[in-house]
Amino acid sequence: MFEESERLNAYLEGSTDIESSLLKKINRETYLKETMPHMLSGHYQGRVLSMLSKLIQPRLALEIGTFTGYASICIAEGLHPTGLLHSIDINEELADRVQGYFDESDYSAQIKYHIGDAATLIPNIAGIFDFVFIDADKKRNLYYFNLLIDRVRPGGLLLIDNVLWKGKVFDSNPDNQTKQIIELNQTLAKDDRVEKLILPIRDGLFVLRKK
Repeated sequence: MFEESERLNAYLEGSTDIESSLLKKINRETYLKETMPHMLSGHYQGRVLSMLSKLIQPRLALEIGTFTGYASICIAEGLHPTGLLHSIDINEELADRVQGYFDESDYSAQIKYHIGDAATLIPNIAGIFDFVFIDADKKRNLYYFNLLIDRVRPGGLLLIDNVLWKGKVFDSNPDNQTKQIIELNQTLAKDDRVEKLILPIRDGLFVLRKK
């Protein structure tokens, strides 16, 4: 099963646009320097995020969970020429390196990088969002959704990562964290404020379109 997944991923990556030199650098350095490099969105999911962002052309976007900035740059690729991405992460140790990546990108003036607790910072960011990507503390996914749903414009996108949770959502006796993911998925499936589907790429990406 693992080998088939690896073959599929390699095939998908081979049939999409190549990574930019900066994204390749972030990918490589993340795997060299971080203890949990699998948290990186990676090549194929990065192209998915870029494509969705380009379809929306957000004037105001929000990312919760920057990590090493790979997904941030992919989202920024689709920003409106006057658009702005606010990206929030709580890890101060990565701040200098990630800011360096942003400064090196073509979108340095369009990415506002915040360090701190997203629940505290989000209310201080003014405006209605066109595009939201939630990829942080999984226990807070439903909290973030409820906090933000009324701040997403009709037709805007709200994305939540890791909703298949390495296949644990199918376990007959799930652990507590998996139960939270299952509860999130079941709650969102019933929410009539959004159109929704899960893309079974990587660890599962919930795509929600505000009605």
